[in-house]
Amino acid sequence: MAHFDTFKLLPPIKQALLALEFKTPTPIQEKAIPSILAGADIVGNAQTGTGKTAAFCIPLLTSLLKSTEKNGLILVPTRELAIQIEKFWLELNQFCKEIDVVSLIGGVPMESQTKKLAKNPRLIISTPGRMVDHLQNKSLVLNKIAVLVLDEADRMLDMGFAPQLNEILRLVPKKRQTLLFTATWDAKTNDLAKKFLVHNSERIKVGETSKAATTVKQKLLNTTQDGKRDLLLEELNAHPGATLIFAGTQLRVDRVAEYLESYGIEVNCLHGGRSQGQRKTALRELREGKIRVLVATDVAARGIDVPEISHVINYDLPQVAEDYIHRIGRTGRAGAIGYSTSFLTLEDQRRWTEIETLLKKTDSSVPKPTTVKQARAANVADLEPEAALVKASKKPTRANPKAKRENAWAKGTVTIKPMSEQRIKPKTAK
Repeated sequence: MAHFDTFKLLPPIKQALLALEFKTPTPIQEKAIPSILAGADIVGNAQTGTGKTAAFCIPLLTSLLKSTEKNGLILVPTRELAIQIEKFWLELNQFCKEIDVVSLIGGVPMESQTKKLAKNPRLIISTPGRMVDHLQNKSLVLNKIAVLVLDEADRMLDMGFAPQLNEILRLVPKKRQTLLFTATWDAKTNDLAKKFLVHNSERIKVGETSKAATTVKQKLLNTTQDGKRDLLLEELNAHPGATLIFAGTQLRVDRVAEYLESYGIEVNCLHGGRSQGQRKTALRELREGKIRVLVATDVAARGIDVPEISHVINYDLPQVAEDYIHRIGRTGRAGAIGYSTSFLTLEDQRRWTEIETLLKKTDSSVPKPTTVKQARAANVADLEPEAALVKASKKPTRANPKAKRENAWAKGTVTIKPMSEQRIKPKTAK
């Protein structure tokens, strides 16, 4: 079994890995780091949660420390992934702070990013859209980029970033090292690799791509649109840990959050309509245990790395089958056991057939649908899933922070009642 010492890393990097308690590299790290250190272009093909970030950050930092003439660029699909990579980079760089880093993401004023770019950071982490914005404003040039990393390349293509990637490709030096990491591989990803990899690249494949993690115990429940809310409360009763819920639209995310809040559950939202500050706060609160539930759209499916998440609920099934695998991959990470529950309605049968086909194709575990008895008759108001719900009474404010309602998961707080005892709708405060 390999050890990080076998890579002959620089002392400050070894010291950082020791502080981070990194001892044994994961399979993708063991295969990718030596090749990257040797200067090879690579395609890293592995599932999410396998340690890809460290696989390219460790040799990238080594390269930048060895040559002050080199700069690096990491392109990612989402703000959350950019923040996650920057956080790890700062931890890895804690004993050699001369390598400045800046993140270029939406939701943050362009002016503040431009000021940071004026200081000539050695590493830029960016989403393709915001990178092109700065290029058009002429607030940065890419002529010193010696190492280019495309992380979650398949996701960038799924999100329609191909035009922006082509524009960036036109402006980066042809003489460079390119590292492309992807969780899936198809014709579009193959075409992208041919465009960006200027040398004979080495393809590193670890495990089965697009395969559901074996550490996640999956459950599929037959229900109706109006029955989803009851099942949601039952699932939260059954699994008391931190929970990530996926809904199909920004509006549905907000409605589900309002519904849970009305029962006194500490919850926050994550979707494209939230500001960057709100999104960072939501993730921080989940990590710190200040909230139990985070409701999100697929914008977060590959950007969240919170080890505390024990349960993922697909309130709405994803539009793309492979997103199902990425969603449930937010739990059961680093060898821990996780749980996922998906709600299946008659309207979702076609989507589930596509997901089931993908799971079988990759030899993944396929959950069998279970029909559960609804504890109460359908609520007429619930027949309109987008309809506004009653908000929680005594919502905390800065002026009255003690008004926060107790929740069902923290010690000494109220418990959500069993379905047989629950009200049809939360009562409004008088």
